[in-house]
Amino acid sequence: MAYESAQYETAGTACRAAAPIVNRPGSATLAAQSHQAIDRVVAAIEGARRPCDGARPSDIAPRIAGVSLDGPAIGFDAALDELGPLYLDPAIYFHHPRYVAHLNCPVLTSAVAAEMIAAGINTSMDTWDQSTGATLIEQKLINWTARRAGLGVDADGIFTSGGTQSNLMAMLLAREQHAARRYGAGFIQRNGLPAEASRWRIFASEISHFSIAKAAAVLGLGERAVVSVAVDEQWRMDADALAGAVAEAEAAGEIPIAVVATFGTTDFGSLDDVAGAARVARRHGLWLHVDAAYGCGLLVSPTRGHEARVLAAADSITVDYHKAFFQPVACSALVVARGADLGHVTHHADYLNPAEAAAAGTPDQVNKSLQTTRRFDALKLWMSLRTVGAEAIGTLFDRGVALARTTYERMLAEPRFDLLHSPELGTIVFRFRPDLALSAGALDALNDEIRADLARRGEAMVAATRVHGRRYLKFTLLNAETTPAQMAEVLALIIHAGERRVAAQPGPQLSIVGGSEVATHE
Repeated sequence: MAYESAQYETAGTACRAAAPIVNRPGSATLAAQSHQAIDRVVAAIEGARRPCDGARPSDIAPRIAGVSLDGPAIGFDAALDELGPLYLDPAIYFHHPRYVAHLNCPVLTSAVAAEMIAAGINTSMDTWDQSTGATLIEQKLINWTARRAGLGVDADGIFTSGGTQSNLMAMLLAREQHAARRYGAGFIQRNGLPAEASRWRIFASEISHFSIAKAAAVLGLGERAVVSVAVDEQWRMDADALAGAVAEAEAAGEIPIAVVATFGTTDFGSLDDVAGAARVARRHGLWLHVDAAYGCGLLVSPTRGHEARVLAAADSITVDYHKAFFQPVACSALVVARGADLGHVTHHADYLNPAEAAAAGTPDQVNKSLQTTRRFDALKLWMSLRTVGAEAIGTLFDRGVALARTTYERMLAEPRFDLLHSPELGTIVFRFRPDLALSAGALDALNDEIRADLARRGEAMVAATRVHGRRYLKFTLLNAETTPAQMAEVLALIIHAGERRVAAQPGPQLSIVGGSEVATHE
């Protein structure tokens, strides 16, 4: 037996040398590699003089293709060196002041440090016997968020991978709640969709996030189940139009089941009339979901926090901490007004979360989640709140909103900027229009080329969208440390790129953006 033990120990030592794992013997290697990794990240951030290097897929693909994953290992030092041209050099740096494109925020240092802790311990959030204190930390953060949103003591929720998953889960709960009232709890779980499900309808703004239609498709209702409701001149869902759409659907024999209000639309940052949507939903007995993936920053805003009080009317709320709370991806949650509604996603397995454990009060988070294995993403938010506090996070969000207002006012003074709206949060939709005589097609091509030119040169990252079929550019301002002067530089770059394009070739021309002939909607 002693011989076998010694043999096992010798084999273990050899294995550790070849492939160290995170345990007591591997702790020194973990520390050394972690220090090397963070030093490389710091160097990359400090060295990022541009938001991107202009790389295209054709530039990077050969480098990736040249790596043999079946060949001999090269060791951590060499692998880290290799990562430079593969990832760090062509990366998009969201912290850069000239990154003004999508809903990507610079992240808090405390949150990044928390990522290292979560990865090192590698907690799985599905059951108590895999998570212990992590479960209670997540639950406390959900309760804190629900309280900030004005929900009652019965509220509950779960962390998710992002707004798309949160919206999917909300639509699932809406579907199940409607079916439970009509057919009894668990009907769809046992039997599938009833025949009348082809007539179930979800009402959302015409500029709501695409994940609502995607959720309807995944849930077997089909994208046509989502009824687009007109927006007003401020790009907010029109409550009167919503009431009319619901009444029209009922008159046509369709069956409304849910209303989705958006609290911070992707393009315009517009805040739907949640109170008006709630009145319609209550009048017709519909589930009210509020997609606050972007506007959730108002929950901690020192200056505009009162605007988030309308969220108290919701049955469910999507919150993306990785958009508005300056957290690394992924850090999101779905919060519901009645925790019992989460029972619609519960499935008990004897080997994991048996029913008797739930009956005994064991807090297994898998009972509330679409996911089973799940990271301890809540730790990032916890460490951020304990390190800098909610007010500091809200102040960062407010600064982005204020920067949008300042930038918008500067743009008003330049007649070649065609602005579609006054910013409600941190987004500005516009286009560069040097000549009123330009055709619609030429104007689309010009703005496509401006965006492509800035990206190719690595000068700035600007987003694009389509409004009523026409191409527009878009700023999304989340970086609290970007200054008005730096935004003036971005505006000057756009003007110069437009002038170069007009001078070089006045006619329309196809441009390549991100590997395709047209820029994509966020």
